[in-house]
Amino acid sequence: MTNHGKNFVRRAARMARVLTTMRVFGAAGAFAAMAALAAMAGMAAMAGTAWAAAPDQIKLRLDWTPWGSQAAFHLAQVKGWYKAANLDVTIDDGNGSVTTIQIVGNNGEYDAGFASLSSMAVARGKGLPVRAIADYARRSDIGVMVPVDSDIKTPKDLKGKRIGYTAGSLEGPFVDLFLKNAAGLTRDQLQLTNLDGSAKLGNYKAGRLDGVFSTIPFFLSPVSKERPSRAIALADYGFQFPSYGLFATDDMIKKRGPALARFASVTSGAWAYILKGHENEAVQAIITDREHAKLDPAILLGQIKSFETFMFTPATRSKPIGYQAPSDWAAAITTLEKVDLLKPGAKASDFYTDKLFDQAIYDRVAGN
Repeated sequence: MTNHGKNFVRRAARMARVLTTMRVFGAAGAFAAMAALAAMAGMAAMAGTAWAAAPDQIKLRLDWTPWGSQAAFHLAQVKGWYKAANLDVTIDDGNGSVTTIQIVGNNGEYDAGFASLSSMAVARGKGLPVRAIADYARRSDIGVMVPVDSDIKTPKDLKGKRIGYTAGSLEGPFVDLFLKNAAGLTRDQLQLTNLDGSAKLGNYKAGRLDGVFSTIPFFLSPVSKERPSRAIALADYGFQFPSYGLFATDDMIKKRGPALARFASVTSGAWAYILKGHENEAVQAIITDREHAKLDPAILLGQIKSFETFMFTPATRSKPIGYQAPSDWAAAITTLEKVDLLKPGAKASDFYTDKLFDQAIYDRVAGN
């Protein structure tokens, strides 16, 4: 029983004692006392139930405007899975992972964020008190997109090609190391062009670039509609670091741990449900939850299916969706240190927690 309910009971007991001592009321008084006690006890029980049922508010900021990686949030919202877990969830669109990380990490307006967890790790390394609570793209999803009919088959074939990239995004620091390790090339042996995200997309679709570095699930589906493409993934050449997942500040995890655990477990379970062949249902949920966004269902479906290919690593293959393997984080820290995104000596355990997980909620949502 809640504290409010206990207070009602105490008051009822005091009233009963007072009425009992008032002998002037006789049997009628005793009956009135019993009635008053019963009525107030009932009120206490109802009050306790009402307060216990009040849902926890969760406010989430996404990485970007609607796209396939966000499917689980919208599906759980539309199907009422968050409500069933006693949560009232607000989902706000974002305008980039780095911006989302800074907003969630600095102002306390949001309970959690969804963004690149590698970017989150870089921010934590610089002193922002943020920590991953669930990882959905556990395999690095950065790569080079090239046309399906291109003669670029391996990284070595990038030599002399017109390749676009965005220096200020997560791919930027990895370009030189990838070219060196995977192809034995330097950037001077390519026609590298630094472009912002929208210009990169437009130039590639128009054929002014032979390839582009970007996030594969986000980029591949929309460009392939006009210029059928495939990807050369950095993960296939030894670059291991996490991509999209949930994070929160250390303070929020401490204060709102139980609510965040339910939220993360529902979301992880929603992804497990989607993976069982419910991708089209997830597409419709995104469209329903963002009805004014004028979304293309074919692009969303392609993004979801591409995103699914980055959800597992060897260390997480048999684990629930969202689980973060210590060995994966250790490899990620090593990779980020190699490109000077983290200072040497960082501890992997400082960047994530796997304590915010409820197996029963996960199984119920996933339909296990």
